[in-house]
Amino acid sequence: MTAGSHHDNVEKQFGSQAEAYLTSAVHASGRDLQRLSERLSHFPHASVLDMGCGAGHASFVAAAQVSQVTAYDLSSQMLEVVAGAAREKELNNIITRQGYAEKLPFADATFDVVITRYSAHHWHDVGQALREVTRVLKPGGVLILMDILSPGHPVRDIWLQTVEALRDTSHVRNYSSGEWLSMVNDAGLITTSLHTDRLVLEFSSWVARMRTPDVLCDAIRLYQQSASQEVKVYFELQEDGSFTSDNLMLEARKAG
Repeated sequence: MTAGSHHDNVEKQFGSQAEAYLTSAVHASGRDLQRLSERLSHFPHASVLDMGCGAGHASFVAAAQVSQVTAYDLSSQMLEVVAGAAREKELNNIITRQGYAEKLPFADATFDVVITRYSAHHWHDVGQALREVTRVLKPGGVLILMDILSPGHPVRDIWLQTVEALRDTSHVRNYSSGEWLSMVNDAGLITTSLHTDRLVLEFSSWVARMRTPDVLCDAIRLYQQSASQEVKVYFELQEDGSFTSDNLMLEARKAG
């Protein structure tokens, strides 16, 4: 699959679901958003880029704490939802820009802080996207990255990647903490903190957000039923298909 075709697939998958993501409880709330708000309160004069902003929940949190937020996403429909919600919330310091994570349309050293939440597992080339983050950050600037986390262990990892890919054909990969540390370092950033947590994913709303076809929902359920006891225990797999994943919040800075 080429970069172009993957990007087209991501936009197709998420454009029609913009409103569903705006009202998604998983995306609209969470301990990570609370931590993000607290962290950004230390940057009241910052210019912030929200990469892969989706329906804008991290952008809205940021806008309440900082000077300026650029909500950036591949999906024009998502950006329309963000702009509309920002107007309703009277958040006048949010602007929207459309584009790829791997090719940011901003000058070098533009932003004080880059944030990204539940987006990186869709990026076609994470290494290139992180190098772009380094480029657009000012010296001493900060990256705050939040995403679903691979448990690393091969048996658990393949189970997670499989259910994610069946549910959403634009999924690329959930990365482990070790992979994130390596990729961030390779991009020229210095990791300063890494926090992990657990996130409950309620099955019916999880698949409804992506309008996962019934045949693939059935495939996920069959795959879940065939899981080993180790996998069922680790992911706290429930009778209705709901399960619990790891997530992370990583902070890194650019030297300077």
